[in-house]
Amino acid sequence: MIPASIFRASSAAIGASFVLLSAVAQEAKTASPAASAASAPLPPLPAGETVSIPVAGTGLFGGNVAMVTQVFRPPGDGPFPVVVFSHGRAPDAAGRAHLKVGISNTQLRFWLARGDAVVAPIRPGYGATGLGSDPENSGAHFDAMGHCTSRPDFRKTAEAAGSTVDATLAWLRSQPWADTHHVLLAGQSVGGLTTVAAGAHLQEGVVGYINFAGGTGGNPERSPGASCDPGQMEALYAGFGRTTTLPNLWVYALNDQFWGADVPVAWHAAFAKGGSRTTFVHAPAVADGNGHGLSGHAQRLWAPYVNDFLATIDFPAAPH
Repeated sequence: MIPASIFRASSAAIGASFVLLSAVAQEAKTASPAASAASAPLPPLPAGETVSIPVAGTGLFGGNVAMVTQVFRPPGDGPFPVVVFSHGRAPDAAGRAHLKVGISNTQLRFWLARGDAVVAPIRPGYGATGLGSDPENSGAHFDAMGHCTSRPDFRKTAEAAGSTVDATLAWLRSQPWADTHHVLLAGQSVGGLTTVAAGAHLQEGVVGYINFAGGTGGNPERSPGASCDPGQMEALYAGFGRTTTLPNLWVYALNDQFWGADVPVAWHAAFAKGGSRTTFVHAPAVADGNGHGLSGHAQRLWAPYVNDFLATIDFPAAPH
């Protein structure tokens, strides 16, 4: 097994510090309840409830959008700790239009097994929320040779997507089944960037966040492992780091086909200078080559890191 490099940074006066651990030690630790029962038949996933959440200013001509959102709850009345999960971004319009569910089954099983509710918005420009517009389009473009030929606007993407988390949290506070004092943000790819952007300002009741493979501007077909203008993304993350106070976890696989191995390390280093309690995990290469999709793979590949992080924040599993 390829060792996983895990870097930790804290807000102590001495500045950021980094600790190297091994993936072998990590995977020897107890995984989620669902992962530890891997040999048992998987229970069926709940169908979930579809609700509509208003998002201001992201529609055509700056109007409001009714954001289609899926809500999954464990059995019982609650209140439940809540995970707000932000989905990634398909590289083509057809993929974005056909997005059905904003969270993978693997992630959903993990959180529900802990006794957490999951809220998964379908952001404007995707799936059933649609609109006919694409508010998260950064303008990144690659030519046939894999060269980035544009000057993208990654802040535009982050701000448009981050506003959907703000709207979701505002809606969540009126839900009687939600424990709004124990809310965790999480996201994949552009959803990871969304989570970092939303977590850069203090959110009532939010106790931390997890960024899985966060970023934007990649095209693994035309430019595998080399995204457009990664320096701009580094500067954006540095800015978010300066205003972040929430504890946070960043998880990237060594064979992320969107960003490559080295750039995410630089992104996190820039972010960590802001002084929040932050942890970077460089997980081993995923065997099927889809390192960018690590969070949707088997729980044993990422759940030990998540469980270690959850043990350090105020996000207890709900009693069963």
